[in-house]
Amino acid sequence: MAHAPEARPATIEACHALIAERDKQLSERDALIANLQQQIKRMLRAQFGRRSEKITDPNQLKLFAEILGAMWDSPPAESEAEEGEEEAPRQPRRRGRQPFPAELPRVRVEHDLPEAEKTCSECGTPKTKIGEEVSEQLEYVPARFEVKQHVRLKYACPQECDGQVQTAAKPVQPIEKGVPGPGLLAQVVVSKYCYHLPLYRQEAIFAASGVDICRETMWGWIKVLAVEVMPLYELIRGEVLSSHKLHTDDTPVRLRDAKQRIKGESRIWTYVGDRAHPHVVFDYTANRRRDGPVAFLKGWKGYLQADAFSGYDCIFASQDAIEVACMAHARRKFDEALPTDREVASEAMALIGGLYDLERGWKELSDDERKAGRQEHALPLLNRFKSWLDAARGRVLPKSPAGKAIGYALKNWQALCRYTEHGELEIDNNAAERALRAVAIGRKNWLFFGSHTGGQAAAVFFSLIASAKRHGLDPFEYLRDVFERLPAHPAERIAEFLPDKWKELREKKAA
Repeated sequence: MAHAPEARPATIEACHALIAERDKQLSERDALIANLQQQIKRMLRAQFGRRSEKITDPNQLKLFAEILGAMWDSPPAESEAEEGEEEAPRQPRRRGRQPFPAELPRVRVEHDLPEAEKTCSECGTPKTKIGEEVSEQLEYVPARFEVKQHVRLKYACPQECDGQVQTAAKPVQPIEKGVPGPGLLAQVVVSKYCYHLPLYRQEAIFAASGVDICRETMWGWIKVLAVEVMPLYELIRGEVLSSHKLHTDDTPVRLRDAKQRIKGESRIWTYVGDRAHPHVVFDYTANRRRDGPVAFLKGWKGYLQADAFSGYDCIFASQDAIEVACMAHARRKFDEALPTDREVASEAMALIGGLYDLERGWKELSDDERKAGRQEHALPLLNRFKSWLDAARGRVLPKSPAGKAIGYALKNWQALCRYTEHGELEIDNNAAERALRAVAIGRKNWLFFGSHTGGQAAAVFFSLIASAKRHGLDPFEYLRDVFERLPAHPAERIAEFLPDKWKELREKKAA
């Protein structure tokens, strides 16, 4: 049905009002189109483009050198070399062939001369061996299965006394009455949760070695193991919650129901402990409601560094947790605004870059020295940045990408500056984002959780593996020992399996 034409304005004033109204509609439409174009570009870049937030032309930041230079009343001492002092030469990158690790086993293969060539062709005297030339070649031996036979010896009284037949006890197994050894169980768990191999791929790999283990069987093993290591998981959780500062973030994972249909998005949350409690713990929830972090952090007090998710607001309102925002998130907003407002976005990114330049110069300092440097140099820079944000807000539309980026920074300004209050706090929340990278890469392979039990098991093993890797441990060696010894280990000494304690005990035994 066609719309009736609008009545034409009868007066000049009405005509002007109509033109003004149309101009307003066109401006709003242009802003909407620009916003939608920006979303399309962002999605295309997320799917096909570069992940790092780098400015394509480094020279464009030189345009803002005067702005950056004005932000320091006096430049930090670490940023400039003393007069007449040469900068330390940068270490060259290692190129070419590197020597093979000394701990790798060496297999000697000798290549001898034929017997006819061992005699001197001039005098006929047998030649004498005077030395050898050794060249090394790196070889790969595929993993292999072996069957471990537990032989339980029986003893009986030679006089045939009743009840005197005894059989040696079988050691406690990781899975009671199960056939997998601790090494096979560690391989399945590490392959799935560390190297992102879904169980159906492991099934095919095992079949190529002549061993048929169906994925349902492997999933049954994982469920049992997740229950058995739960006391260790809870211990790691307690260690992390003893930290006075935490990094936290979350990422979605699709959830499938019993009818093989995608039911929705569940969540995996990570919590990264401080230097005194160097562990990482993951938590699973069926959704992204605030109930998850509220329950996990109940009773905890300290600095909580996170993104601006509103679900944390009630935690911060309780006065137990002090909010620390992420400067990388603020910078990311301006990076997304580059295509639509290059001038404003580039200025903001240059200013934030100045803050990161300071942090790079303070990496090797103590917490007290870093705090003093932040108070002296970073705070004035932040104050100037705040003035720039206030001024730039009037230059952009509030709903434009640049306007949203400025609004985000101003809304979270106090929390963005809070890292200057303590030397151990970080300028950004990258520690949590790095911890979640294993989940993000893994879900591209195994795609979804098959149940809530699957999500909870994933959180348990992500925690053990991430904590082990934080201490430089081989996850396979660590989990194999945990699966082998934990079932028979005294409950009061379970702390010996914490990755830092486990590493310390191993090093003492090796010494």
